[in-house]
Amino acid sequence: MTTPDPDGLLAEQLLRLTRRVHRIQKRHLELRDLGVTPAQSRLLRTLAHYPAPPRMADLAERLEVVPRAVTTLVDGLEAGGKVRRVPDPANRRVTRIELTDEGRETLLELRGARRSAAEEILAPLTEKERQVLGVLLDTLIDGEAAPRC
Repeated sequence: MTTPDPDGLLAEQLLRLTRRVHRIQKRHLELRDLGVTPAQSRLLRTLAHYPAPPRMADLAERLEVVPRAVTTLVDGLEAGGKVRRVPDPANRRVTRIELTDEGRETLLELRGARRSAAEEILAPLTEKERQVLGVLLDTLIDGEAAPRC
């Protein structure tokens, strides 16, 4: 007879939730017909956090992916007019990636899509449960135990 594995159950629940979140976000993106994939939307959101256009290597590091993956994402976004490659003023061998006006408009739409997806996902929870979930998620993200109430 095997003993129940509560950590295994939690791991499975987390994976199922992650897949559900991805599906719902993807559906909300498709409903808005923005012409970007979830991975491209993540790159756009990341790009918006830089005070100046970053290098592709900076984006790869921040996104925790290989540089080739960033190249593919940028190619698609550039073809859609959402980003552009610009030369680095200090080093002509370096290319930087900047948002276009269309890219900034898409970011606004993305925020709306993410907000509506989050509302759908969190709908079953009360305000208090959402607060508790936020504390628990911060603890998991930071990897440190939260102070006990």
